[in-house]
Amino acid sequence: MGVDSGKALSLNPSLHSASLDSIHSIISFLQSKGIHQKDMGRIFGMCPKTLTSSIKNDLNPVFHFLSHDLKVPDHSFRRVINKCPRLLASSVEDQLKPALFYLQRLGFKDLGALAYQDSVLLVSSVEKTLVPKLEYLVSLGLTRDEAVGMVLRCPGLFTFSVENNFRSKFEYFVGEMGGGLQELKEFPQYFAFSLEKRIKPRHMEVVQSGVKVPLSILLKSTDDEFRELIRQGGGGGGGGGGGG
Repeated sequence: MGVDSGKALSLNPSLHSASLDSIHSIISFLQSKGIHQKDMGRIFGMCPKTLTSSIKNDLNPVFHFLSHDLKVPDHSFRRVINKCPRLLASSVEDQLKPALFYLQRLGFKDLGALAYQDSVLLVSSVEKTLVPKLEYLVSLGLTRDEAVGMVLRCPGLFTFSVENNFRSKFEYFVGEMGGGLQELKEFPQYFAFSLEKRIKPRHMEVVQSGVKVPLSILLKSTDDEFRELIRQGGGGGGGGGGGG
């Protein structure tokens, strides 16, 4: 199946005592849900716990959750599981339902987006991951509603590390770029760009050229578009990201 057996055993020691019949039953069950044989290596490699799961108590409830709570049709199970194999190793009652409830309370209304694009949020701890990220945004000086608005526009904010992402990028944005919270509210995707490979080089280039470029254009434009903007002197101005 293409699974690193050593790694799988270290992550799930229970595999030592698992029978071939039980593992075959799980593979057959997943295939009955539309998962292809060629998908199994990646799924079990990421979540070896699945190989010793109970079909009745662990796996069946996950597919019921996908169908009943997320409204995923049977023929789309494969797409959802391949996007986030960790769903198979998550407790419906302790993890998936609480996360979905929390996200819906925040305003995540598009179940399709949660299923097919942002499913990693469903396997994220509400108490240890989602709540602290929101609290960090509020600590920057945003109201809670403003912080919620940012994560609704850019759900990826919930996946970024405070220490390894938010803090350094916010400090650079305020300290070096002279940016304000309003710009981040309008373009929360700022935090999705690499500080060293995208934000710093482009900011330094606009500073040197003396042009004013809106934050979203500064970061979203392709290299060719960015060069053209610099050549034309900013092309359309508006503040944000160009100040020193």
